[in-house]
Amino acid sequence: MVLSGVEVAIVAARTGYSIGSWGCVTTSQCVTMAGSELPLPLWEGIEGRVFHSAMINLTTQAKTLRINSTDAERLLWKYLRAKQLLGLKFRRQEQIGGYIADFVCYEATLIVEADGGQHLDNLNADAERTRWLFDQGFLVLRFWNHEVLANIEGVLEVVRSACLERLSACPSPQPSPTRGEGA
Repeated sequence: MVLSGVEVAIVAARTGYSIGSWGCVTTSQCVTMAGSELPLPLWEGIEGRVFHSAMINLTTQAKTLRINSTDAERLLWKYLRAKQLLGLKFRRQEQIGGYIADFVCYEATLIVEADGGQHLDNLNADAERTRWLFDQGFLVLRFWNHEVLANIEGVLEVVRSACLERLSACPSPQPSPTRGEGA
């Protein structure tokens, strides 16, 4: 994500971190630095802090991820899109807080992630991200890309079961009493 010097200063001010947190000492150095890519961990949290979506807009990054989706993500999307799974609406590459979820179903408060080999290098970041999403009420299901490609039926069955379990745990609201009934 590329930020202007002003945006770097605003993020620093809102989060309570000094401009030096980004490896520059003065505002003018940050203006120079801001034209380059900032490291992703900055957006996923600094010392346990996660930026709120109002402060960080990851729409451009999410669009790029949708365009450059992996084979596993494309295959999963083929079965999750257009309410094909239990009539539930899934969204892909959706921003939630300071993160982008591969697939999310808000009705079932469920996130499905298709992880490639790069996630082996980021296990701690993935754990922190999963913990934060869990604290927001989401269940995160992670599948390796090779699992999705080799056993899509099994992956979909796990997703289906999790959706049913999540939906049954949240009772649907009772309809309003008709006129003359109730309290």
